[in-house]
Amino acid sequence: MIESAKPRKQRKFRFTAPMHTRQNFVSAHISKELSAKLGIKRRSIEVRKGDTVKVMSGDSKGKSGKVLDVNLKSGRLRIDGVVRKNAKAKELQIPIYASSVYLLDLDLTDKFRKAKIEAIAKK
Repeated sequence: MIESAKPRKQRKFRFTAPMHTRQNFVSAHISKELSAKLGIKRRSIEVRKGDTVKVMSGDSKGKSGKVLDVNLKSGRLRIDGVVRKNAKAKELQIPIYASSVYLLDLDLTDKFRKAKIEAIAKK
């Protein structure tokens, strides 16, 4: 990642980072049950579309649902069931930072992700 401790350089790194590096910025803590089930000793893992998460902070605290969209540019997630109404009474998804959620279940339909999780579990 970045070696400098200067805030200015840290911000520049995050704002100019390429998309494959930004994937690491959208990681969230894993529930103890899930880490025991998968045999993962890591604290956090990257969030992807289809994962089930629980919101841990903010106005939507306690709500859970599937991840509908992961925006790497802003580092935010859109979660099914976490909505608000606009002035025209239309329901809109609330974007939530990945650091504010807790992973309850992973979507392992992607064979590459499943292999990556198994490799992490072996370490």
